[in-house]
This record gives sequence, structure tokens and C-alpha cells, in this order.
Amino acid sequence: MSLLDPRPDAARAGRFAWCRAHPRAFDAALAVAVFGCILFGAVADPHRVHGPRIVPHELTATTVVLAALACAPLVWRRRLPRSVLAATGTLTLVELVAGASSPRAPVAVAAVIALYTVASRTDRPTTWRIGALTVVVLTASAMLYGPRPWYAQENLGIFAWTGMAAAAGDAVRSRRAFVDAIRERAERAERTREEEARRRVAEERLRIARELHDVVAHHIALVNVQAGVASHVMDNRPDQAKQALAHVREASRSALEELRATVGLLRQSDDPRAPTEPAPGLGVLDQLVDGFVRAGLPVELEVPEAPGPLPASVDLTAYRVVQEALTNVHKHAGEGARATIRIAYHASALTVTVLDDGAGTAGVPGQRAADRSGPPTGGTDGPEENGGGHGLIGMRERVYALGGTIVTGPRAAGGFQVRVTLPLQTVRTGETT
Repeated sequence: MSLLDPRPDAARAGRFAWCRAHPRAFDAALAVAVFGCILFGAVADPHRVHGPRIVPHELTATTVVLAALACAPLVWRRRLPRSVLAATGTLTLVELVAGASSPRAPVAVAAVIALYTVASRTDRPTTWRIGALTVVVLTASAMLYGPRPWYAQENLGIFAWTGMAAAAGDAVRSRRAFVDAIRERAERAERTREEEARRRVAEERLRIARELHDVVAHHIALVNVQAGVASHVMDNRPDQAKQALAHVREASRSALEELRATVGLLRQSDDPRAPTEPAPGLGVLDQLVDGFVRAGLPVELEVPEAPGPLPASVDLTAYRVVQEALTNVHKHAGEGARATIRIAYHASALTVTVLDDGAGTAGVPGQRAADRSGPPTGGTDGPEENGGGHGLIGMRERVYALGGTIVTGPRAAGGFQVRVTLPLQTVRTGETT
């Protein structure tokens, strides 16, 4: 495990699990242990030749009471650290002053633990102020009222232990803050990754939904029209009915092929059955127009020769815009409507315009405008958006994704228009980077 890894190993976590689960019980046990150490220090002589030895010092009532009063507040050291330090420090001063005429007890141990608790639970400036005050007051009192000479090891020991307690508590607090910061940063990074994953999934679902809508709406509209024609002329003109059914078969086959290519996006990249056909573009625009012409919609195509290959995203978006616009003309323009497609290549943009002269599904002037149109702005789409569909919504999303603009609305001379401008320079830069 890395030295910077904030996660403790299983053994250490098991050792301290009970202490974290029962802090009050642990502090009570600590207070009892400190009380025993103070009493042992009161009857031990540290200046023996072979180390500290227990000597026949009599434990006075004052010593026991001072030790008990100094250890009892340690039970609340986590909840009231400053109050506990004040209480233990005061009792340490009392013991130092009274120790001149009675056996000394190391009550300062309780003050050392209380100072450590304060340092581990407060900020660094507070630790420095309180720690310095405690060290100075207890050390000065020991030198004034403690054993002689003033530089005796017992007096210097109080200075050393209180200083180390403050330093250790500050180090523990810093370590705890460091671990918390790492944990918070890791959790924030995990949340960011999850949000990014959800965003990517939503974008992919929206893209596939647009593709499916474009394929299904276009081909099913053609199939519906041709099937209606075949049903209408089946008895009187069987040859024309057969021709209409052939168009139905061709449109349905094209729909299946495009659906297979779109659904193939959901396959694994190493799936051998994943389709490899290129996405449609303006290069196959003639085939798209031919399908509508066979369905009974006259289409005039004005497409100059392309100056060069288009970016794949622009080529696909332009094709889908024409496909959706012609589908809407076929569905909403009414009998006798004609459509015009104009493609204009510029140095930095591609303009696609689809116009028609239809009056509306019902054949009543103004009806189509109520069905499909709105103010000719990029933020208002035609009938499918107003009527709950997704065709023009998807068209707008495609165009906006490339940084383009879209204008839809009724024409002054009658009919409807869809005009889309797609930038080329930005797309090329984005694809190369």
C-alpha cells in the first residue's frame, strides 16, 4: 500500500474499530489507566541505581484525591477538550504547589493528555496559543515550586512532555485533514466520472434516436403512400399496383438496411457482424430524391459540383436535413406540391435549402402554416415540434451540435422553407484536433 494511501489496512482497522465505535468507554478506560500510572508514580522513586523502584512512600488522601480529580475529566476530553485542559492544568498547578510538603504525584500526565486532545481537535493557531500558554505556565510552576535545583529532570520533563503533546496532537490533526481531503477529492472525482458517463450515455441515446427517427420516418412514409396507391388501383390498374408494391418492397429493403447499420452502433467493436457500410451523405442524394419522385413528389435538385470532400459530420447532417425536410413536404404539403433542394458551397460554410409550394394537408390556405410553421427563427421548428413529433427537433439538434443555424417557416409566396447553414472550418479543426 502506498504511503499516501489514506485507507488503513484490515489489521489496523480491526484494532481501532472498537475504539471508534465506543469512544466514551475508551476514554473511561484511559482515565482509569492514567489514574493507576499517577498512583504508581507517587510511590516510585525514579532515582534508583538500577531504575525506578517502589519505595515505602505513603499515599496520602491529598494525592489520591488530586489524581482522581485530574483523571475524571478525561472521560469528556473529546466533547469538552478546552474545559478538560483547564481543569487538569489547574489541578497540576495545585499538585506542584502542594508537592513541596508532601510526596509528589505526576498529575501532569492528565494535563499532557488533555493538551494532546486540544491540539488534535483545533486549528493550528489555536494549538500554538493554548500549547505555548500551557507549557510556559506548567514549566514555570514546576521550576518555582518543584524539586531543586530548578533545572531538575522532573521540571524539564514537564516542559518536554507538554511540548511533545502539542506537537503530536497537531500532527494527528494535520494527518486527519490530509486524509479527509484525499477522500473528498476521490469521491468528487468518482461523482464527476459517473456524471460524465451518464452524459455520454444520454448523448449516444439521443444520437441513435435521431438516426432511427430519420430512417423510420422517411421510409415508412414512402411505404405508406405506395401501399395506399396499390390498394386504390389494385382492381382497376393492376400493373400500376404492382409497380407501387415494388416501390414498397424497395423502400422497406432500404429501411431495413439503414436500421441494420444504425442498430449496429450498439454492437461491440469486435463483433464480426457489426456493419461496415459508410454513413449516407450528399453523394447518395440522387437516390434519396428518386425515392420521393417515385412516391409522387416532384423534386427539383440544384446541387453544384462539390469543391472537395466534406467533413463526415457535415455530410451526414446535410443528408438528414434534406431527408427530414422532404418527408415533411410529403406528409404535410398536400396534393400537387413541388419541392426544390438547393445546395450552396462556400469557403467556410455549407448551405442547404429545401423549399416547397404546398398549401397544407387539408388543401386550405393557411392550414399548413398552422400545422407546420412558426416565426422563421432558429429556435422555432415546424409542425412536428408543435404537434409532439421529433423530426424537426432532431434536425435542430443535429445542426446546433455542429455550431450551425437553422431557419424554418412559411414562405411569403406560399409554401414552406427549411434553410440550414453548417460551418466547415470549425468542424475540420475539431476533427483534426
